[in-house]
Amino acid sequence: MGGYVVRVSVAPVNGEPRAGSEQVSQALWGHPVERLDSGGREPWFEVRLRDGYRGWMHRGYLSESERAVPPNGEPAGRVSLGCVVRDASGVRRALPLGAWLDAGAAVESGEAVERAEVVRRFPVSAAAAARTACELFEGTPYEWGGLTPWGADCSGLVQTVFGLHGIAMPRDARDQAERGQAVDAGGVLGALAPGDLAFFSDRGDGRITHVAIALGDARLVHLGLGRGGYAIETLAAPDAYGRALLSRFRWARRVS
Repeated sequence: MGGYVVRVSVAPVNGEPRAGSEQVSQALWGHPVERLDSGGREPWFEVRLRDGYRGWMHRGYLSESERAVPPNGEPAGRVSLGCVVRDASGVRRALPLGAWLDAGAAVESGEAVERAEVVRRFPVSAAAAARTACELFEGTPYEWGGLTPWGADCSGLVQTVFGLHGIAMPRDARDQAERGQAVDAGGVLGALAPGDLAFFSDRGDGRITHVAIALGDARLVHLGLGRGGYAIETLAAPDAYGRALLSRFRWARRVS
């Protein structure tokens, strides 16, 4: 099954087919989704997103699509870098970073660029992704399951900024922790290079629950619930929160 596209700026993807269930991820305007279920939970659809993540979406967030874009494909047109558009029907709407614009959308403010320009402006580089995290996500509030500067969680930040730079990452921190190569973090993580990923756990079994992006010089950028969202940690002289974070460090990985 398939043939659906997101028709709202940001659509929640839920863990169960009911409105009160946990948001586990999001899908953005213009993104294709693949329907997996046979219709027994109408108006809820079980879907697979572009990154392979599965969850449930309400039918109201989706339109049937005639575009032959596979769920894991790339946009044929423009990508929002944060903009306000007026669509083909005349409706004005704000679109977050990463939304896909169709040909009928007129940009009124902000910026949207062609896919080729995204590739030029966001080169395949983990270090560049670290800079993008600081530039585009500064001030972002923490939101479980979020992916955009309007609200995101730790792994959503990593997936979005690395994806912009052509480095595909899984949705959840515990899966991201298996990508790339292990690196020596050194004392207070000072050996990490910009773009390395540091992983943490607050669980007794050690399962990864948090990820941050190294900036070099024993600094990390992340979206932490304890910080309310976006924060840069200076771990050479950490405060109480930073010391608690360091106590939960498990390992670091380098992806490219």
